[in-house]
Amino acid sequence: MSKYIFVTGGVTSSLGKGIIAASLAKLLQARGFKVTIQKFDPYINIDPGTLNPYEHGECYVTEDGAETDLDLGHYERFLNVPTSQANNVTTGRIYQHVIQQERAGAYLGKTVQVVPHITDEIKRRMQLLGQTGEYDIVITELGGTVGDIESLPFIEAVRQLRWELGNSDSLVIHLTLVPYLAAAGELKTKPTQHSVKTLLEYGIQPDILVCRTEHKLTQEIRKKLAQFCNVNINAVVESIDAPTIYDVPLNMLKEQLDKTALAKLKLSTKQEPDLESWKVFLGKLKNPTGEVNIGLVGKYVELPDAYKSIVEAFIHAGSVNETRVKVKYIAAESVTAENVTEKLKDLDGVLVAPGFGERGLEGKLAAIKFVRENQIPFFGICLGMQCAVIEFGRNVLGLQGANSFEMDENTPHPVINLMEEQKNITNMGGTMRLGAYDCDIKKGSKAFGIYGKSKISERHRHRYEFNNAYLKQYEEAGMIASGINPKTGLVEIVELKNHPFFVAGQFHPELKSTVANPHPLFVSFVAASLANKKHK
Repeated sequence: MSKYIFVTGGVTSSLGKGIIAASLAKLLQARGFKVTIQKFDPYINIDPGTLNPYEHGECYVTEDGAETDLDLGHYERFLNVPTSQANNVTTGRIYQHVIQQERAGAYLGKTVQVVPHITDEIKRRMQLLGQTGEYDIVITELGGTVGDIESLPFIEAVRQLRWELGNSDSLVIHLTLVPYLAAAGELKTKPTQHSVKTLLEYGIQPDILVCRTEHKLTQEIRKKLAQFCNVNINAVVESIDAPTIYDVPLNMLKEQLDKTALAKLKLSTKQEPDLESWKVFLGKLKNPTGEVNIGLVGKYVELPDAYKSIVEAFIHAGSVNETRVKVKYIAAESVTAENVTEKLKDLDGVLVAPGFGERGLEGKLAAIKFVRENQIPFFGICLGMQCAVIEFGRNVLGLQGANSFEMDENTPHPVINLMEEQKNITNMGGTMRLGAYDCDIKKGSKAFGIYGKSKISERHRHRYEFNNAYLKQYEEAGMIASGINPKTGLVEIVELKNHPFFVAGQFHPELKSTVANPHPLFVSFVAASLANKKHK
């Protein structure tokens, strides 16, 4: 039977519940346990697919096509295990299901209420992954902060579930803040005390406190927290600010978070965690022999979380190349034909990022023209690939007004067009080409050299595609379709023949990059940028 760990947060948001959950999962996995993590989000959107990245960071896509919270990206990067539809549940999804059940008459005429109907559905979903028999431990991260109105049904569901499961089959980790007051020159425990008091009012006693802090916790502070929050002193865990998120599992190992959790769940701690490969990765990451400057041209550059998976994929690829990757964020709207040289001249490589809508399009096209003509390594992702196609159409093939149907429905040359099955769709959410699709790579192409195989699978999140009516024209002029979907014939990868590195994919390779398996496209792009730097 699976054991359950619930991770709640107090005092403030953005404390890093996802990183703590992923770090604990990593340690348990390294001890030989089969672990998965799920995220329950208290917002009413069915999923984050329709949210602006400024609202909630990037939207992460799983193999089975679920649009999910960006924390699922952390889970996959740490554990190297794919997540699915079942790993991310929102209030919207819970209510949608309960209302559909009510309309179908499933509640036999009863008044449908938050307790028991909503909480029962939350409990059912909390246990879905545990009931598959695939996992020893299921970690559930609850979004939001204890005391928020919208997270109350989730907290109540955890209270009920803990009572039903019994003491040694579940535990609650409460992540909280121990702020440092510079004026007083000391750490303060009161916010944590209040946060735990709120949790106790809802009927939940946390088993472990993980305290985010900028300064080390003294024994005296640990004792005080243990006393006021009814936890053992060894269950007060310090989570001090770390140079990278990849340090956190080792920090949690030092604090014995995994041992404390396993003891409470009455599971064996005999097998020590095997973290050798993790330490090798960290060693290379922290001791680079080189450095590259890569420009990320995008629409949402004011919020780096909008490109979270891309940034992390650069960290993985940098470690492989023993190179520090310095990402320079460039707002696409700020780039023009006049200032493009000034903006990009010091860069060793340029990535044009994914996104939706017309804003910043001309800036992206100007950036691509510059790197194409000046032999600077270029990597395009999703809209970045479509922009490469538009730029080539306009400036090399002479297709005046070439554009994507998304940006201009009246373009004389829709080199990027809407798929037939997308034309009658009116709903925004969950209606794109989502999840993993196969791709056949042409032998002898640059993509084949990068992947080292001719059959791959990558994850998608888009509506528009390369218009195959123009394919022959493009290939004759030197832009090759080196990756094709075997079922539909849709173009997945384009590359330029006479260029050191000019590769763009319709898919999102960043979603599959993990610490254990850095993505080959990112690894090769960083290597090409490094080579370009040395040639300067």
